[in-house]
Amino acid sequence: MGEASETVSHKRLEGKVAIITGGASGMGAATVQLFHEHGAQVVLADIKDKQGQAIADKLGENVTYIHCDVSDEDDVINLIDTTIEKHGKLDIMYNNAGVMDRSLGSILDTKKSDLDWMLKVNLGGAFLGAKHAARVMIPQRKGCILFTASACTAIAGLSTHSYAAAKCGIWGLARNLASELGEYSIRVNCISPYGVVTGMTPITDASQVPMVEEILSKAGNLQGQTLRVDGIAKAALYLASDDAYYVSGLNLVVDGGFSTVNPTIILKTPYH
Repeated sequence: MGEASETVSHKRLEGKVAIITGGASGMGAATVQLFHEHGAQVVLADIKDKQGQAIADKLGENVTYIHCDVSDEDDVINLIDTTIEKHGKLDIMYNNAGVMDRSLGSILDTKKSDLDWMLKVNLGGAFLGAKHAARVMIPQRKGCILFTASACTAIAGLSTHSYAAAKCGIWGLARNLASELGEYSIRVNCISPYGVVTGMTPITDASQVPMVEEILSKAGNLQGQTLRVDGIAKAALYLASDDAYYVSGLNLVVDGGFSTVNPTIILKTPYH
C-alpha cells in the first residue's frame, strides 16, 4: 500500500484539535498539512495573513487561520480563547513560530537589539503559547505542548549567540513545564532540527535551494539523506499523537546524529 493510502487509512490525530503557530510557511505549513491529513482540526496561527488564509482555504473547513503575533500576549490569549470557543477543547499546542537573525557572528559585534528580538519572539512567544495552552489544558487534565527549538540546544557553534540563547531557553522551559504539567497528564516536548531550508533561509533565488540543501547535507553526519520540512512535520506528528503517550520532557533532535559525533574528525574506512 502506498504512503498516501496509509495516511488515509490510519489517521493518527483523528478527533484532536491542534494549534500550530508559524503555520503559514516552512516547517509550520508542512505540519499543518500533515496534521490535517491525519484528521486533526487545525488552527493555523501566523502574522502572514495572506499566506495563512490561502492554506486554510485550500485545505478546507477543518483548517482555520487566526492572525497572531506570538510576542503579543493579547494576540495569544485571543488565539487560545477563539480556539476553545470554536472547538471546545485544545489537544495540541505546537509553538513553532520563530525568527532568525544573521547566519553567524561574534558576540563582540552582536547588538543588544539582536538579543532582545530573539528573546521576544522565539522564547517569549513560546512562553506565552505554553502559558495560555496550559490555562485550558490543566482543567481538561490532558494535552500536548510542543516547541520548535534547534540542534544548537545539543551542540555548540551552529548559530549566533542570541539565537542559541533563545532556543536553549525554550528547551529549559520545556523541561520545567514537563515537570509541572505531568501531574495533569500534559506532555511537553521539543523538536530540535538541524539546518533546514525554509522561508527564513536567506535565499533570494529559489533555484539556489537545491545547492543550499546539498551544502547542509554534506556538512551533516547522515550522508545520503537531506533534511526537509516534512521531516520535522513527521517528528511533530509522532510527538503529538497517542503513539507518544508516555513521552514527555524529550528534546527530539532531528539532526542525523550530527550532535552525537565530533564533526571535526573525519574517519576514512575501507568499507564501501
